[in-house]
Amino acid sequence: MIAHLERPAGPAPGGRRLLADLGPGYLANGLIGFIFSATGPVAIILAVGTRGGLTQAELASWVFGVFFINGLLTLAMSWRYRMPLGFAWTIPGTVLVGPALQHLSFAEVVGAFYVTSAVVLLMGLSGWVKRFMQALPMPIVMGMVAGVFLRFGLDLVRALHSDVGIAGPMVIAFLLLSAVPALGRRLPPVIGALLAGALAIAVLGRIDAAALGSFALARPLVQAPVWSVAAMVELVVPLAITVLVVQNGQGVAVLKAAGHEPPVNTIAAVCGIGAALSAAVGAVSTCLTGPTNALLTSSGERHRHYIGALCFGTFGVLFGLMAPTFTGLMLAAPAEFIMVLGGLAMLRVLQGAFLASFGGKFSLGALISLLVTVADISLLNIGAAFWGLVAGFAVSWLMEKGDFVAAARG
Repeated sequence: MIAHLERPAGPAPGGRRLLADLGPGYLANGLIGFIFSATGPVAIILAVGTRGGLTQAELASWVFGVFFINGLLTLAMSWRYRMPLGFAWTIPGTVLVGPALQHLSFAEVVGAFYVTSAVVLLMGLSGWVKRFMQALPMPIVMGMVAGVFLRFGLDLVRALHSDVGIAGPMVIAFLLLSAVPALGRRLPPVIGALLAGALAIAVLGRIDAAALGSFALARPLVQAPVWSVAAMVELVVPLAITVLVVQNGQGVAVLKAAGHEPPVNTIAAVCGIGAALSAAVGAVSTCLTGPTNALLTSSGERHRHYIGALCFGTFGVLFGLMAPTFTGLMLAAPAEFIMVLGGLAMLRVLQGAFLASFGGKFSLGALISLLVTVADISLLNIGAAFWGLVAGFAVSWLMEKGDFVAAARG
């Protein structure tokens, strides 16, 4: 089964190569990817865990697991394959856990995490994941990706409407640095927006001091699983689908759109291993993240994108070790700051997703995939991104048969 795992195309970069590939733009992409992961997604964990009755120690352990373990995986894989392979945790999977915690114990949920990790690992080792991905037309996948990422662009507009004092300077700084390439080369536009936003927050006194808290190191708790048939029936298949199809599907599509050839089977196997390690400390399953990898590939030369991933992984490991401190720091900033930062960083990525979706074949299927994903409906505890792929493929199969024939002929 190991024969299905893709090998790296070349040797891992040495110290000199790493130094030569360093650049402020790539470090900026890694920092923005980290900031994105350390804000809204963390808030989802805290909300789900709090509603599910988890203790503060269990929540801290969860946050430690998703950052520290996935940060290490990101560092190892991005360095060895010399491409941006940013691992995080499944956000739709986190949302799935919320209702389950209302009638299942946390130990039963952890047991389902372990079983999910085994399923994901076996799918990667068997090679089935790559064959499935190859069968899906890329425009339909990118339609789903565009639907997922569209909210970042909409959040940018909403932030300008709700808090122009914070959002306005950030957008102006971004546009000026983007419009004048000589300035943009010295200061990446997204970093300029970040600095302008930080200055606006300081001038307006918009820091939430109560959220800052004090310095504290994470204390992970090893969680003992309980093997429950009810938990497995409810969670394992939806969690595996969100990891392998929804999240990894996004990540792979984003990387391919940026010119990379991600090792699909190896990624799935690594997600299985990461999910098992994460489950040990009560954290939800590992996945190849879509939005963060989009940020890591949003600018710069393709062969240097991995530097941003190494930066992202390093910040993730540090965040995991100091999760209570960093979480308070990030949540102290206004929500509009994060909304604008994510929206600006995603503009080019979103543009590319639309071009890949509607620039050629399977355009109707891509449109249906986009619409169903944006509708954000959930069926059978499975999120809209999966159903967007299903609906888009079905419509194309019925109404765009010629495109399938042309694709098969190459």
